[in-house]
Amino acid sequence: MRIKVKRRKKADGRLRRGFYVIPSLFTVANIFCGFLSIIASSRDQYERAAVLILVAIFADILDGRIARLTGTTTQFGEEFDSLADVVSFGMAPALLAFQWGLWDVPRIGMAVAFLFLVAGSIRLARFSSANHDSPNFVGLPIPAGAGAISMLVLMSPSPVTHPAFIPVVVAFVLGLSLLMVSNLPYPSFKGVNLRRKWPAPTLFLIALVFSLITLTPHVLSILATIYILSAPVAVLTKKARRRSAEPTAVGGNSDADENPRP
Repeated sequence: MRIKVKRRKKADGRLRRGFYVIPSLFTVANIFCGFLSIIASSRDQYERAAVLILVAIFADILDGRIARLTGTTTQFGEEFDSLADVVSFGMAPALLAFQWGLWDVPRIGMAVAFLFLVAGSIRLARFSSANHDSPNFVGLPIPAGAGAISMLVLMSPSPVTHPAFIPVVVAFVLGLSLLMVSNLPYPSFKGVNLRRKWPAPTLFLIALVFSLITLTPHVLSILATIYILSAPVAVLTKKARRRSAEPTAVGGNSDADENPRP
């Protein structure tokens, strides 16, 4: 009996060491896609570069999910993931935005692309030192910013040359940079428990989303836009409700003063 127990412990140890490798493989795939995206952007293959960034986002999501589900999260894995994100979601989309939409204004374009890279790096550094138990992200996650640039390129893969559209690209990239360094709360979806049983219609809804993406690729752009605007809209809505509630409270006090009880 003792021999069997020892063998089982040894097998479990080997299994857990193997699981530590799996999340890192997805992180390597993340870096690889970002590296290929940079090469594609330098060769004016903008559509391919955008798709590779989206694939890197998918690998980054699987990286974290698998590490949490298997209980193989480590400090090394978190640091390695952050370094990978700088390449795939910082450098790759910054170069893509510059090559695709800011080439005709090189000085302004380099400044805007550089600000996006710096804002993404700040966002990653703040995430590394933040409380991961919170249900919300502080600021727009860098994969969402990179995905937004990729979606914009996929909607119009031809490089931007018209002078009227260049300011739109500048404002778009700067807006993403400001959202990444802002304090706006964005949902992290960490509360979604993938281990519990889900009702059967959920699988049909997932299949429906994939079907819509296949029929109309712009569905991803719509979903990304909703997510990016969700935090600013929520904050503005709360402020509007507070302002509308203040006059009511003031008015109620004034009525009470004008009509005192006998």
